[in-house]
Amino acid sequence: MFRAAAPTAFFQNLREASGKRAEGSVYTAEVTTWLMMQQRLDGKATLSTAVQQVVEGRPQVLLPDHRRLAKGTLSSNTGGYSRARSRLKQEVAEQVADRIFNYLMADEAEALPGLGRRAFLLDGSTVDLPNTPELRKTYPPAQNQHGSAHWPIVRMVVAHDLVSGIGMRPHWGPMCGKQAVSEQQLAADAIGQLPAGSVVVGDSNFGVFSTAYDADQRGYAVVVRLTQVRARSLLHGRLPQQLDENFVWKPSRWDRNRHPELLADACVRGRLISCQVTTSKGTTVQLFLFTTLDLPLRQIVKLYGYRWNIETDLRSLKQTVHLHSLTARSVAMVAKELVLGVSAYNLVRGAMCAAARVARIDPRQLSFSRVQDVVNAALPNLMAAQSEEEYQRLLDRLLRRAGQCRLPQRSKRRTYPRTVWSRSSPYTTRKK
Repeated sequence: MFRAAAPTAFFQNLREASGKRAEGSVYTAEVTTWLMMQQRLDGKATLSTAVQQVVEGRPQVLLPDHRRLAKGTLSSNTGGYSRARSRLKQEVAEQVADRIFNYLMADEAEALPGLGRRAFLLDGSTVDLPNTPELRKTYPPAQNQHGSAHWPIVRMVVAHDLVSGIGMRPHWGPMCGKQAVSEQQLAADAIGQLPAGSVVVGDSNFGVFSTAYDADQRGYAVVVRLTQVRARSLLHGRLPQQLDENFVWKPSRWDRNRHPELLADACVRGRLISCQVTTSKGTTVQLFLFTTLDLPLRQIVKLYGYRWNIETDLRSLKQTVHLHSLTARSVAMVAKELVLGVSAYNLVRGAMCAAARVARIDPRQLSFSRVQDVVNAALPNLMAAQSEEEYQRLLDRLLRRAGQCRLPQRSKRRTYPRTVWSRSSPYTTRKK
């Protein structure tokens, strides 16, 4: 998938367009990009694990014709790879990420039967960074009355396909400081890069006028949840249990103060929905939605019900792909790690989609972590395949094994007894 989305000719064209001469190092831009993604999929996620792959001659299809590789004298130290990571341009990493995303999304299905559109789930999260002067200046730590925190924090917004879980290149910025950006600002940039005609699905954090207006002006439909306070304000104090009526959403005084660029007649025409839904725990929740889709109420509620998938996607990104806390010590390297980390996640999602088509199931029914284990175990043999027939046989076995990594069908969530740890104290406990 990586070679199909970003072939060798693509990297050659980039080098020729920049006026650079042919690369003489083992760690070319193509090899470095691949290693940075594979590094994210490794359990240790260190530079050494990536370098050992090259020392062993993998991946053979990407490695250049170099005398040190031919003689087996390539050093196993990480200095050469570290310098190659620093040389890699951020624009190259972003273009590779976009090409992988577009390649994987080419054959994806619509969100709901009859909708005729793809739907993307919006959500925000944070990433911790090392405490370096450059990162502290660009991404200031949080502060309160007791002083400043230790870790710089990045705020990012992601947009993932509802059906497949494939993620678009994230958008990020500082969470604190004078240049801090909100999730709504980042969402405006992310929405502009979605495939044409997509549907934007967001929780109450994105159920604001600015997000709905940005999406509507760019030709995207929205399904966003409203807080109870905002719904009461739009309905002039009313909170009916059942409601589905046409509504013209106009900016409030606060919206115009925050967004002075809004036109005098700025508005979003859609539907305001209020309904009661039953959760998996059996409790009843009052749901307030705003949408510009012309679909039955049941389908609108069902479409928003898939929003929880973005939470599990973020868990895979932050825990399994190790994006919860980066070790990059410069602003440029942070950008490349984030972009290529999401690309590595997308490659596993691409394998999950292929395995789901073979097994004739929904890609969301597969476990991301288990499929990643299958891919990591099969990758060395795939790289060492001597013929197309052997490669196809190994690939079929990989997809068959990945299709068996189904998530368990539990009737309710697992519960564990909560343990209360005693606090040590030099004084005896008072008797009752």
